[in-house]
Amino acid sequence: MEKEKVYAMPVSSVYPHYVTKAEKKGKTKEDVDEIILWLTGYSQQELEEILENKTDFETFFKEAPNKNPNRKLIKGVICGIRVEEIEEPLMQEIRYLDKLIDELARGKKKENIFRKEK
Repeated sequence: MEKEKVYAMPVSSVYPHYVTKAEKKGKTKEDVDEIILWLTGYSQQELEEILENKTDFETFFKEAPNKNPNRKLIKGVICGIRVEEIEEPLMQEIRYLDKLIDELARGKKKENIFRKEK
């Protein structure tokens, strides 16, 4: 099976789009970073190094130090696909991130974006 192109894309090539999408709705770069850190367990410094080093998405998620176990609670549709039904693990991780950024841009409160077990 051929690898998805997005796997080889640097996170830094998509990150500005996440920030722009959030800023258009009155959110900040810091809000975007907080979501990324919650999802992956990276520190702010590690995230900045990832962006500077042009780390690709595959490495970014493979080396994530502490993927939040509650990310499995993320449900819904992104790009016409239900994130909870994506079978390819790396694509699912990427779509989790997309879904959270989308929720931020739509004005969802962070306490609701950051899923918790009930």
